[in-house]
Amino acid sequence: MTRGGQNKTDGEDLRKCIVTGETAPRGGLVRFVVGPDGQVFPDIMEKLPGRGMWVSADRAAIQKAAAKGLFSRAAKAPVKASETLADDVEQQLVRRVVELISLARKCGEAVSGYEKVKDWLIKDYAEVLVQASDGSGRGKSKLSTPQEGSFVGWLTADELGMAFGRQTVIHVALAAGGLASRVVEEAARLKGLRVSGGADATGKDRRRT
Repeated sequence: MTRGGQNKTDGEDLRKCIVTGETAPRGGLVRFVVGPDGQVFPDIMEKLPGRGMWVSADRAAIQKAAAKGLFSRAAKAPVKASETLADDVEQQLVRRVVELISLARKCGEAVSGYEKVKDWLIKDYAEVLVQASDGSGRGKSKLSTPQEGSFVGWLTADELGMAFGRQTVIHVALAAGGLASRVVEEAARLKGLRVSGGADATGKDRRRT
């Protein structure tokens, strides 16, 4: 991570966090814009018009930006930032990750259920292992993250269930491909809003069994 003002290196698309003053790849930050009424909105998809303001994908950083008037300073004008802004970002990221997993399922690139996930892991089909944060620890420990693959463990069983049209889902496997990479990227941003440890910023699992 480099200090603000440093040039791009290795072709990375960098953005400066208005809280820390540091620059980092844009995938690790959240874009915000100001609406016509002066209200600050998160732009998870990075498509809304207007000058973007970037904050690290971290709950404390977003809360500080909202509470300390840092959005107004970045916008060079008085703006309003909701006290629930970090929660709003979290929920938008959850929807984004769920939508991507659902799309992967429709493309035949994702399966759910212990036996199906285990089969994909054994056959080396799986690139990403996703397990519900509120699932049984004993059951989850029986499956290991694919070698050189990624782990996501901070979505709930209800949230994963939405991606598969079920009430709850505990175990999910994603095949290698663009959708899997996008799930990992968006889930890494979500991690900063709801998890304090367990995986690094790229979603790599450090608890291999």
